[in-house]
Amino acid sequence: MTDIDESGIENVRNLRRNTVIAALLGLVAVLLPAPAMADKGTVDQVSRTASLNIYPPAAGASATYTNVITVALDLVAGEHRHLRGRLETVSSTTGVVAFNAAIWCTPSTDLTDEIGNRAVSSRNHEGSDASYAETGHLPLLVDKLFTAPYTGRFICSLNGLTASSSITGYHLGVVTGGKTYLQTSSDNQVGAGAWESLPCASQGNSQAGSQCTFLGTGGKSDVFVFYNDGSTVKKWAYGPGVTKVQAYANVLVTTCYKSTASCDGVPESDRLARTANSYSAVQFRLDVIQLGTDNSHACYTPPATTVTNNVRDDAHHFTAFMNTTVDVDPNCGQYFIMRVYVKLLSGSPIKIDGVQNTSSLTNGIMLNL
Repeated sequence: MTDIDESGIENVRNLRRNTVIAALLGLVAVLLPAPAMADKGTVDQVSRTASLNIYPPAAGASATYTNVITVALDLVAGEHRHLRGRLETVSSTTGVVAFNAAIWCTPSTDLTDEIGNRAVSSRNHEGSDASYAETGHLPLLVDKLFTAPYTGRFICSLNGLTASSSITGYHLGVVTGGKTYLQTSSDNQVGAGAWESLPCASQGNSQAGSQCTFLGTGGKSDVFVFYNDGSTVKKWAYGPGVTKVQAYANVLVTTCYKSTASCDGVPESDRLARTANSYSAVQFRLDVIQLGTDNSHACYTPPATTVTNNVRDDAHHFTAFMNTTVDVDPNCGQYFIMRVYVKLLSGSPIKIDGVQNTSSLTNGIMLNL
């Protein structure tokens, strides 16, 4: 049985054995040539070099984030910076535990005063023996577009969090060696645009104002996030003289297996039992569409790749990271729209997560190149 708190954290009842491994062994800054993130201009990268462990909360306490990397930005009012974090951890247990990565920014004068919503990625860490690309090593990426509300210095940080409802005495060790870092575009990303998905409570739609999208229940199997999911369609204008634009989308989905507390509104009869190998197969595709000169219909729809991911019930959450570079068609109009096609192919229903309090779990960014 599982539940999620309002930051997207999963408190997981362990289905696996426990063991202990050693934690991995400040910070180093480098300048990366464009297009490390395909941003306009160069990209600064600060990597974690000192050892750091992320611990769960004490019994009865709420989970809190551990700061991993911090950068200071001196900006003029209205300037945009694209931040991308990569947080890779190994676990000291083979059990399944929650793992979040988050980016937020504050004034330098008050580090508790977060500006706008924090960007969050979430996935359960499935243990020190989990079959990831490198055994036991789970990386999470997270993107945020920060816009300075006034002229001044701002502090932006990459942070990590873990929790479990059944396992104690464990930790997640932050992996160094260039695998955990925070990137920041050096130049103002003039005219950049940002998208957030709808409000979606951690438990589902039982909370007032929650507008989660569920696939695999009620006869609904697919949706376009940011487009026909109840969102107001956003039209983004590219800059004068721009010939290419870059789009990023991070879409977080949650599997709705039997007895999970994450999916109020999905009947138990529509859910499958969670097993050691159960998963939901989900397709994702990022569409970036240039509108016509009347700004009301599609003029140019570039080819886009559809990717299928098997979202394991042990992982429970999965963030699809997508990006594409698109040529501007001079014969079309001034505006683009972004949408992400999501389709459930098999397995238990899924929930598409959005904004939970001040945590934004599904986001989009468009930049002029």
